[in-house]
Amino acid sequence: MAYEKNANFRLRIARDILRILIAPPLALSLVAHIARIRMGWWSPLAYVSSIVFAAIARVQYTDMAQQREAKQLGARLIPRVVGKWPGNIDVMLKLQKSLSSGYIYQGYLELFEEYQCTTLNTRFLWMDNIISMDQEHCKYVLATGFNNFWRGTAQRERLETFLGDGIFNRDDEHRTLARPFFARDRVSDFELFERYTTRTFTILSEKAALNEPIDVQDLYARFTIDAASEFLFGKNLDTLSGSLPRPSSSSPFERGSVTDDAWGTFTRAFETLQRINTLRARTGLIWPLFELFDDKTVPYVDTVRQWIDPLVKRTLEEKAAAKRAGVERNVEEKTFLQHLADSTEAQTACLLTYVTYFLALHPDVAKKLRQEVAHICGDQPPTYEKIKKLKYMKAVIDETLRLFPPVPLNQRQSRPVPCTLPAPDPTFPVGSQRPLYMPKSTTFFYSTLLVQRNKALWGPDADEFDPERWIDPKRLSRYTSNPTMFTPFSAGPRICIGQNYAYNEASYFLVRLMQHFSSFTLAPDAQPPSSLPPAEWKAGRGRMAIERIRPEAAMTLFVKGGLWVRLGRVASSEEA
Repeated sequence: MAYEKNANFRLRIARDILRILIAPPLALSLVAHIARIRMGWWSPLAYVSSIVFAAIARVQYTDMAQQREAKQLGARLIPRVVGKWPGNIDVMLKLQKSLSSGYIYQGYLELFEEYQCTTLNTRFLWMDNIISMDQEHCKYVLATGFNNFWRGTAQRERLETFLGDGIFNRDDEHRTLARPFFARDRVSDFELFERYTTRTFTILSEKAALNEPIDVQDLYARFTIDAASEFLFGKNLDTLSGSLPRPSSSSPFERGSVTDDAWGTFTRAFETLQRINTLRARTGLIWPLFELFDDKTVPYVDTVRQWIDPLVKRTLEEKAAAKRAGVERNVEEKTFLQHLADSTEAQTACLLTYVTYFLALHPDVAKKLRQEVAHICGDQPPTYEKIKKLKYMKAVIDETLRLFPPVPLNQRQSRPVPCTLPAPDPTFPVGSQRPLYMPKSTTFFYSTLLVQRNKALWGPDADEFDPERWIDPKRLSRYTSNPTMFTPFSAGPRICIGQNYAYNEASYFLVRLMQHFSSFTLAPDAQPPSSLPPAEWKAGRGRMAIERIRPEAAMTLFVKGGLWVRLGRVASSEEA
């Protein structure tokens, strides 16, 4: 299988190596030759010195140019991290350790608190790299200043083999290709939801009858991918018919125990792809140095495509046959990986996983939710109109999305022209209200999770799970007066086109869940020991101190080790 397009990263890093390591010694040799200077035995030292001096000159020149441009724009530079080691390597290593083993994004939060600002330039290896938890800056990047940013070359480079040229990895009009899939008549395809919900509940009921734990994160992933594959291609992948993970005998993996079958092979490969691309993002622009001769994603992309290509091939053959018969089918020739990104099933599975987690932690919320479902829907499948009446259901979903957004960290890249970010939000006291200078062609990472847990925006109880904040008018006014402080599905022109599908699918599933099951209990005895929160978290702040699972992220959010729970069936008299 060819991956010519992704050769760009090798070409780019080759140019960088030529510019940084080879050009300075060549220039020195040329000057020495013209001046007829014989360097002799000290030439190696001279060559190394030329590289160092060229690097220092390049950094100094860039700094002066940025200061000049910032002054011209009436802006100030974004605060910079200052480490003890050259290139802030000490800070980079500390942050890497925190991101890999600490509470989710606690390392970022501690940096923001240390520098008393919500947007920082990490300057790792002397390169501009912006991280932010600032609501005003996120709003600007996603909406009001949208034209100054794009997905950019850095993200496309990392994801080209994984997602190809799909709309998840594009900035142009190709995003419109997927919109027909999410027209209302398709989004409201509740018959499809009912079929796969029923199959899922058959599995849950069998486990509940035996009081056995089940990894609902794995099950919800199967539910959403089977429904999505039929929704998009007219034929499902039938993952719900496969064997289920068992805590004692299945192979442990980051997202939980996986089975030794086709579904397990797919999930291992897909998870590994996400983890590799997350590590690439954390490593920065130098990541190709570690993959010059071996694109680490290729074997896993091949595994995934071998698993789903027959379905894609069948769909395209049916499209061609329909066209020959004079019938146009609105199915674009896209890989299933692109649809996985475009269609939000990963986000829906994540949402359902964390809703179940909160139902287990808050039985009072589960009880109130069941009462609302019983009052509005009875024991019948919900309709589109009835789902719109489920106000408490919507509050539970939104509160879950607030605390655990499916994409907790995202990125954009500034266009090849510098711009300014507006004055920061009120999280920290700021001496100057001047805008911030945003360098050209620079990556801007922003954490939706940190924005949506920010006490300055949401109040002192921002870390608490409380659906009532979406119902009480006074508390809700915080959001209605500033809606971009809640963006679990992004905002602006690139807002997730499948968010209504995700809301409808999740709402439908949760209605049926409330109608069939009355209790949800975490099963730490089934949880892999390495996935349980470490004891030191209890002395931490915010949600870290009360968390019963380990939330982690690799492109999308997940529960480390899976979410193992025991469910209790609704009594027959209640069902009747």
